[in-house]
Amino acid sequence: MEIIVTKDGSHSLLNTELNETYHSVHGALQESIHVFIKNGFDLALQKNPESISILEVGFGTGLNALLTLQRAQQVQTKIQYTSIEAFRLPENIWSKLNYAESLGLSEYFIKLHQAPWNVESSILPNFPLLKIDKTLQTVDLNSTYDLIYFDAFAPNKQPEMWTLDILSKVVGLMKPSGIFVTYCAKGQLKRDLKSLGLNIETLPGPPGKKEMVRGVNNS
Repeated sequence: MEIIVTKDGSHSLLNTELNETYHSVHGALQESIHVFIKNGFDLALQKNPESISILEVGFGTGLNALLTLQRAQQVQTKIQYTSIEAFRLPENIWSKLNYAESLGLSEYFIKLHQAPWNVESSILPNFPLLKIDKTLQTVDLNSTYDLIYFDAFAPNKQPEMWTLDILSKVVGLMKPSGIFVTYCAKGQLKRDLKSLGLNIETLPGPPGKKEMVRGVNNS
């Protein structure tokens, strides 16, 4: 893992084995805000002002969780946050990332990363966190969710995460009117999600990326 600086000044990580970054080189922070918060969380909040259950596929650097926690500080909504991550980052990597400092949330960034795995922790009174160190293929989840953050590595780098079988598992975890958001906008993804019953929107992407995808469960 190598720490890199993206165009908005925020850090990301380069996985040298995959030759893939965790976030957009055009701006890690602005990408996560655009894709997952503005086009995911904020819509879910409109639909569910009292309680939102979120499933994140790919805890990674903890950036999406941190940004969601920031929004939790601004609302009374209970935000139940579950995140899956099979490849946990060591402290000597995540502790050097600059997201928390730039947001003034260093204390909470540490709490997110130091929270025990596979046990629910109360990071804020309205932000219980459950981190699960399993793959999406092997995890057994008994809940359904209002919002899915699908933040796996890109299809050409991690194709096993974008198969129809995996997407079917994820869609099966969505509540009626649940929301699915991802930075990816490939045609095959849109066709697969549509075949699974989601209403697909192709939205403008974050800086440096033309499009992103949001799907809403029609069931």
